[in-house]
Amino acid sequence: MIKAWFKSGTPWVWLNAAAVSACLIMVVGVLGLILVRGAGHFWPSQIVQFSYQEPDGKIQTIIGEHVDTSITPAAMAKSTGYKMADDEDTLVQYLVKAGNRDITGTDFRWILERNVKQQQAPAELMVVERREWGNFYGRLVAVKESGKIIAEGDGAWPIIQTRIDQALAVFEEITYLEKKEIGAINYSLEKLRLEQKKLQLKNRWDAAAEQRLAAEKADLEIEYKKHQAQLSELYKKIRRDSLVAKTESGTEVEIPLNKVVRVFQPNTMSLFDKIGHYGVKVLEFLTDDPREANTEGGIFPAIFGTVMMVMMMSIIVTPFGVIAAVYLREYAKQGFITRLIRISVNNLAGVPSIVYGVFGLGFFVYILGGNIDQLFFPEAAPAPVYGTPGLLWASITLALLTLPVVIVSTEEGLARIPSSIREGSLALGATKLETLWLTVLPMASPAMMTGLILAVARAAGEVAPLMLVGVVKLAPTLPLDGNYPFLHLDRKFMHLGFHIYDVGFQSPNVEAARPLVYATALLLVLVIVGLNLAAIIIRNNLREKYRALEG
Repeated sequence: MIKAWFKSGTPWVWLNAAAVSACLIMVVGVLGLILVRGAGHFWPSQIVQFSYQEPDGKIQTIIGEHVDTSITPAAMAKSTGYKMADDEDTLVQYLVKAGNRDITGTDFRWILERNVKQQQAPAELMVVERREWGNFYGRLVAVKESGKIIAEGDGAWPIIQTRIDQALAVFEEITYLEKKEIGAINYSLEKLRLEQKKLQLKNRWDAAAEQRLAAEKADLEIEYKKHQAQLSELYKKIRRDSLVAKTESGTEVEIPLNKVVRVFQPNTMSLFDKIGHYGVKVLEFLTDDPREANTEGGIFPAIFGTVMMVMMMSIIVTPFGVIAAVYLREYAKQGFITRLIRISVNNLAGVPSIVYGVFGLGFFVYILGGNIDQLFFPEAAPAPVYGTPGLLWASITLALLTLPVVIVSTEEGLARIPSSIREGSLALGATKLETLWLTVLPMASPAMMTGLILAVARAAGEVAPLMLVGVVKLAPTLPLDGNYPFLHLDRKFMHLGFHIYDVGFQSPNVEAARPLVYATALLLVLVIVGLNLAAIIIRNNLREKYRALEG
């Protein structure tokens, strides 16, 4: 019976089902962990005040967020130097985000649960999110204007919210002037400098050219001084207000409002207040620039860079992949050379991505980009224009990386189209090109679409080659802006995958960066899942459209 059962193949069916189930459970578990840790990062946590007994017997007050709990077996705790009582089976420790890094030197600290004498959550405890030095935890004492106290005690809270809103509005004006207006002027001045050097290299620098460039430069400098005067007034306005807060040790600290993002009291917030705060934090995460070495703020430049690179990669890889597949299937003579090319294409799909990165750096950046600089941008020397990693070379490198996927998928789609359709089109008088363009390619579009989306999904998650051909930790400007030629292919950019690597492994503050790693990973997973779902929907619609023709 058992022998016949094995011969029937039923055990192998169950074995495959068990393997698939195990894989699904692991995938769902990983996604669940990322979802809980990533989405929960933005929820306002309760601020706890611990009465903690130090090893010397002194009672100390610690204020912060209870982030995590560690439970260590007694034997392991003893081996690391902790003294354990005979009746203690485990050592319980709390990880507390105490903030105030500019005062204490650290954001987090571990405390022993057995030494905690009391825990409470006073309503007056507040969180100050700062642009520098991370969060501040303490109590609001007073609000100052130009060094004079204008509100203190219970009456300071409504005043501080109004003043922070005013400071944020001024900060947005300053950011706009510095990045948009003054940034455009500096860009134009640099273009004038390069134009002058170019004319000098071509021996066309004369009095007329000098006068023209001098006039343009004078106009830009007048406009620059006007914006500088506006900036000076705005900086005076934003530096006027400050708040005075008291730390857990009783020390009073004055924090300028130009360094503050928001102030809130999580222990007094209702459920609806927390939901509103959560929405604001998520929106900030998606639309703001990063700060504090990428451990706080938003990731908009990384989202923008990822989408821009994937779009450019798609524009490059689609025509080349489709043309190569059409040639191999429709025009090439099916022989040894064609089989060899197909084998090579399949093997290219398995080449490690870092190899493509090294090739892109050596060929595209140094050879191709260096020659472009010599031919078209000699005035920029010795600074490289295209002879350095940038958006263009990253897009081309990833197009080369994903090209085998598009070729194989498109060729399989072309192979599934019955030869009777081609013969019928030719019998009606259509040329081979017309048959291909009007009949065969539309019917193969589901496979082409699937190949493209699979390529996009892979490119969106690649990190290794991008580290060599254009991605940076923090890009000062986006590749797309209002300065001619608007799309700057030579600029470096940020990427979601590299952002996860940088924050997770290169951050000097690991504990503070960990929640942001989960949140960014969750966003990247959602992008890739969305692309794959879009591929399935579009492919199914195209299949339904051409199913009658195939029949």
